[in-house]
Amino acid sequence: MEQKRNSFSGSIGFVLAAAGSAVGLGNIWRFPYLAAKDGGGLFLVVYLILALTFGFTLLVTEVAIGRKTKQSCLTAYGNIHKKWKWLGSIASAVPFIILPYYCIIGGWVLKYCIAFITGQGLDAAGDGYFTGFISSPVEPIVYNVVFLAATCFIVFRGVNKGIEAFSKVLMPALLVLVVGISIYSLTIHGGPENDNRTGIEGFLVYVVPNIDGMGLKDILVVVMDAMGQLFYSISIAMGIMVTYGSYFKDKDNLMKSVNQIEIFDTIVAFLAGVMIIPAVFVFLGRDGMSAGPGLMFVAIPKIFAQMGIAGRIIGIVFFLMVLFAALTSSVSILEAIVASAIDKTGTSRKKATLIEGVVALAIGVVICMGYNLLYFEFPLPNGTTAQLLDIADYLSNNILMPIVAIGTCLLIGWIVKPKTVIDEVTKNGERFGRKILYIVMVRFIAPILLFILLLGSLGVFNNLT
Repeated sequence: MEQKRNSFSGSIGFVLAAAGSAVGLGNIWRFPYLAAKDGGGLFLVVYLILALTFGFTLLVTEVAIGRKTKQSCLTAYGNIHKKWKWLGSIASAVPFIILPYYCIIGGWVLKYCIAFITGQGLDAAGDGYFTGFISSPVEPIVYNVVFLAATCFIVFRGVNKGIEAFSKVLMPALLVLVVGISIYSLTIHGGPENDNRTGIEGFLVYVVPNIDGMGLKDILVVVMDAMGQLFYSISIAMGIMVTYGSYFKDKDNLMKSVNQIEIFDTIVAFLAGVMIIPAVFVFLGRDGMSAGPGLMFVAIPKIFAQMGIAGRIIGIVFFLMVLFAALTSSVSILEAIVASAIDKTGTSRKKATLIEGVVALAIGVVICMGYNLLYFEFPLPNGTTAQLLDIADYLSNNILMPIVAIGTCLLIGWIVKPKTVIDEVTKNGERFGRKILYIVMVRFIAPILLFILLLGSLGVFNNLT
């Protein structure tokens, strides 16, 4: 079984595929929104510290588990310790829940991309455009089908001809687009109607720490937001990195590749803020920076509309870039599910992809109906009001992922010991940088932080002042 298992052709293929998974919608719209909300540079500093400690610990652990067992998330944990099979079941449930609604959002991105390409950018900037689109009974389903079909096609082709080949083309293209838009965003200058605000001023709002009026609870929120963002940013606790790690060759340098993924993902996340925050500041001021989750589909199109002809071109490039990011991530999510089915049942890749594609479509149709025929509002423990898509997101990201991460830390930190991962990382004589830090994080600090994050998701801290 191990000899027949597909693998990436080399470390570059692995890094690009893993970075493609990590660089998704969470980087593009969630990171800038949180940075604007949480004191700009303060959030950046906290995020960077956590990325180098907490994120590094979980990322290297999951990749090492995958390479050591040569199994996907459903069966890998049981392979590490037979009494921990249950953790693999929870880990594999995460991508299963995420895929349907992620492809729906990917369909939204595709809709806006086509709108700008066909010259309907001004319409997309209208106040009721986004709500009218997602509440339509048919159109969101059509775009969901197209996006899901593209995802299935890439996974259907396999690890080398599909995922790796696709990532080697799209990831460099995505990076070029991100850098290009970021540079343009810094050069923007608003007119008198925008108080002559500049992109550079917006950049300073983004990178200069602002702790005015912040109390202990506010600092805790920043830390929890940054830690939660890491789940989105580096694709941990959802089975993806375990699965991709199982395709990573034994002879390649695991630690070096993990460091490259960290660097790539952090740079793109930072540049996402450079792309968005200066432009929002110039045209909408500080108030526009509080647009929240609607930033990408409501606030950004309004900014492009104010740019005139240049706005249409930038709008096309921007949504094309977001589409690339969404597709690379959805491919990794589906691959985690398909690989689990192959490892558990021995079924073929084609059959597993087809079955999961049909299941994801059926669930996706129901979630789409949550904005029209099945619309309702449900209060979540974290204080937000949710529809079907929000409930699926809350269950996967706020509950199951912290549980998976806590379980992983307990398994490696206390049951089979950190030496299991350290030996895998250094099997070819490589140096394990940050080894002492890794041991302390996986045994003590990471589980405590994750438990606090889980309590926050359950609403335990809602009444703190």
